[in-house]
Amino acid sequence: MSRLLVRLLALWRKEALALLRDPHALAALFVMPAVFILIMSFALRDAFDPAALKPRSVLVQQDESPAARALVAAMRRSVSGFDEAREVSLADARRAVGRGDAAFAVVLQAGVGTAILGPEPGAAAAKVQILVDPAVAVVAQQAMRQQVAAVLGQVQASEMSRRVQALMGVPLPVPMDSVALPLMQRADGRSLKPSAVQQSVPAWLIFGLFFVVIPLAPVFIAERQFGTLLRLRAMGASPALLIAGKLPPFVLLNLLQACLMFAVGASLVPALGGEALQLPGAGGLAALALVSVSVSAAAIGWAFLVASIARTSEQATVIGGVGNILMAAIGGVMVPRFIMPAAMQPLTQVSPMAWALDAFHAVLLRDAPLADLALPMLALLGFGAACLILAAWALQRSRATA
Repeated sequence: MSRLLVRLLALWRKEALALLRDPHALAALFVMPAVFILIMSFALRDAFDPAALKPRSVLVQQDESPAARALVAAMRRSVSGFDEAREVSLADARRAVGRGDAAFAVVLQAGVGTAILGPEPGAAAAKVQILVDPAVAVVAQQAMRQQVAAVLGQVQASEMSRRVQALMGVPLPVPMDSVALPLMQRADGRSLKPSAVQQSVPAWLIFGLFFVVIPLAPVFIAERQFGTLLRLRAMGASPALLIAGKLPPFVLLNLLQACLMFAVGASLVPALGGEALQLPGAGGLAALALVSVSVSAAAIGWAFLVASIARTSEQATVIGGVGNILMAAIGGVMVPRFIMPAAMQPLTQVSPMAWALDAFHAVLLRDAPLADLALPMLALLGFGAACLILAAWALQRSRATA
């Protein structure tokens, strides 16, 4: 066995013993992201379920004319959340909307069928009214109004075409029915249904990987304060050897975190009633491992930088924790990027957590080849290398000024 390998084994053993001496920090690395995955997978479930987002509507039909019935049929086909709208009286509709039991009540006043065909001269035109729960989002209110107006226009245009055809013998255009799209599929033909767990597992896994700063920084700071690093250097250990002696144990720790979090998404979340995480095939699993190693390199580099800047373990905890929370908030970990305003979404790319999230989503959602993962993985490795260089510079500077 070469001398270099013996030294590395000794350094890896030292790091493993130092990690095992702080079981609370180790437990936090596994428990915290697992709890977040469980909570957010259920909290965001409705945001990924179109059926749950449909507004509840009721119908007040005061006109039974053929034109009015045609209008109702068209709305049941085309207006979101109206396909199962119950028919109630006007008084019941007002109570339902007032209590929040229904988001909208569509009222077809008596004579609305005649108004569609063209109001009689001198007669007050009947209306289609929409009663709205004020607690419903303004965007949903506007969407409901636009959908009802569009259906009303379609019915009127259809009736005008029918009249022209009857008067002039012009053939009617071929009706165009909307085509229901099938369930989304991957390029390989497998079914895919985006779910909250596919957002939560990689997002909170990344968050947990970056919290490797909690066990790494105190050990590093203690070695610096007690002169352990100076003694190792005096024994001939180069800076590269010292870094090589620290990286593998923490990379292995991060990979164990990744395995556990994917197992939570694939097994524990569905056991509690949520959606199961869909894992890729064998090739995809290798890509997931490579992405996990890239994220781990970025997280460990960031942890070394924090440890080299902080003077005490308490400072490292604060700097690392606040930095991680800010990167998570900007990078789409805490709030999915598609929920953010359009003007804010490009800003997510300043966070390495956003690069990591893009890489994980590329594997989990699109079975992306390695060539497509090269850019985010190189960015993560570059971020980790830059942090290590800055950490070495900070340490060298602190020694020079000591």
